[in-house]
Amino acid sequence: MASLSIGVRLPPSHHHLKKRSLPFLSQTQSLSPSQPCFGSSLRGIRGSRLPGSGILARAEDKARGSNSSSSSAQQQQVQPSSEKEFQDLSPSSGSCDPLCSLDETSSHDFEANYRPKTDLLKAIAVLAAAATGAVAINHSWVAANQDVAMALLFGIGYVGIIFEESLAFNKSGVGLLMAVSLWVVRSIGAPSTDIAVSELQHASAEVSEIVFFLLGAMTIVEIVDSHQGFKLVTDNITTRKPRTLLWVVGIVTFCLSSVLDNLTSTIVMVSLLRKLVPSSEFRKILGAVVVIAANAGGAWTPIGDVTTTMLWIHGQISTLETMKTLFIPSAVSLAVPLALMSLTSEVSGKAPDTSNVMASEQMAPRGKLVFSVGIGALVFVPVFKALTGLPPYMGILLGLGVLWVLTDAIHYGESERQKLKVPQALSRIDTQGALFFLGILLSVSSLEAAGILRELANYLDAHIPNVELIASSIGVVSAIIDNVPLVAATMGMYDLTSFPKDSEFWQLIAYCAGTGGSMLVIGSAAGVAFMGMEKVDFFWYLRKVSGFAFAGYAAGIAAYLAVQNLHISLPTTVAQVPFLSGS
Repeated sequence: MASLSIGVRLPPSHHHLKKRSLPFLSQTQSLSPSQPCFGSSLRGIRGSRLPGSGILARAEDKARGSNSSSSSAQQQQVQPSSEKEFQDLSPSSGSCDPLCSLDETSSHDFEANYRPKTDLLKAIAVLAAAATGAVAINHSWVAANQDVAMALLFGIGYVGIIFEESLAFNKSGVGLLMAVSLWVVRSIGAPSTDIAVSELQHASAEVSEIVFFLLGAMTIVEIVDSHQGFKLVTDNITTRKPRTLLWVVGIVTFCLSSVLDNLTSTIVMVSLLRKLVPSSEFRKILGAVVVIAANAGGAWTPIGDVTTTMLWIHGQISTLETMKTLFIPSAVSLAVPLALMSLTSEVSGKAPDTSNVMASEQMAPRGKLVFSVGIGALVFVPVFKALTGLPPYMGILLGLGVLWVLTDAIHYGESERQKLKVPQALSRIDTQGALFFLGILLSVSSLEAAGILRELANYLDAHIPNVELIASSIGVVSAIIDNVPLVAATMGMYDLTSFPKDSEFWQLIAYCAGTGGSMLVIGSAAGVAFMGMEKVDFFWYLRKVSGFAFAGYAAGIAAYLAVQNLHISLPTTVAQVPFLSGS
């Protein structure tokens, strides 16, 4: 869905463009030659899909290494063996491993940024706000006007999340405060406290399934990446022809994102591009293709995006039907931008000079085995659900347990490989991102329990009776506002009695929420990661890419409607497998 850090800083002029702050990006100290840790003040990716926190740090570190390796002197250096690399990166070496904590700031930075008067004013403001809230929440007006009070709290909390960078409040903390405050108001306005407690217990059970699933998936991805497992994918991209490379990068990212999350896929592919193509306008175009492909690839599988996972876990969509129905629209939403971009001057021109800029990196011992087991564990989750009927988070915990035992066995007795094991991976995953999801989903569930979302659904039904238009609008809005609360609110507004499982509405919500974020660079986790890694300007993406992304988004919706009206389905022999039907 530890904190992630990007090794570049956005110019101050871009900070106001971020619609939200991502929990897995945090401020870190600047890079120095003697200190390989690096970071950024950029904290603005939405929580669409979450990777482990060490992935982006290592991606940036590798990219820096690849750029510096282009000199002939460094090319003549002998590559260290895998064993020596792991020894050099161990904590005992005294250097800052890219996997180490990236949130520590030096005393110099602390002294430079420390402002006693400003900090005192902030503390007084927080205490005053807390005191005011405590007094107001016991007021009889809250009990009599529960809906208005909850709507105001949610609005204030969401503003705090969107403007986290300006307010200097982490959005995970704001989300948790918002969730608790909303449920306190609900307990005051409910017919009885017992009813509110029962509603909270029901909501917590549903939300915890998603959080457990995300934690397990994030850990598996982090373990695979720490073993350099994704080299098996990226090393097979050898073409240098611009137009061919454009399509190859898009298709590989599309396939990768259907199993992984969009942020991890973007980090892996942009890191490859930084080694494959020198800094140029063409490389930025390729990076934009990665963003579009990553978002499109996650929309057609139940494990490819947090929003599709939420819909899948709660029973709005099923595995096979989603894959059959949404594959064609998702593929169209990628193919249209690729076709249009192929006609641009940046792609149709001469191939850039790529003279030996690829960096050779050592894969960890048994990296291929870990990659196979890790990807197999993710793919097996829908099968596990179909076979046992148990919730998906049990399947992901099964895969994590298998991978845990496997890594303990293959690295037994090797003290220098401790960071390749699960305990170290757990310290690097985005736990604060998971807490953000917990806060957001609990907040939305409180609005659902109070009946506010149902009233909103009735209003939309009365004024916008077209379900296709409602779903399409949600996709457009997701380019500006976080798609997770949008989908969570939609699930609260419409239940399975309004729209049954695998209905056109839920399928469109899965597609639109997943791909709509590509229309703006700040519209998805993939976009903001690309924005930070390649120093891409918001308005550059708006001029060069947004039109193509919107064309793909609209074409995908048209393709979905055409498929439904013509009753076209993706031919597959999987449909004959009994245990996958209805999973």
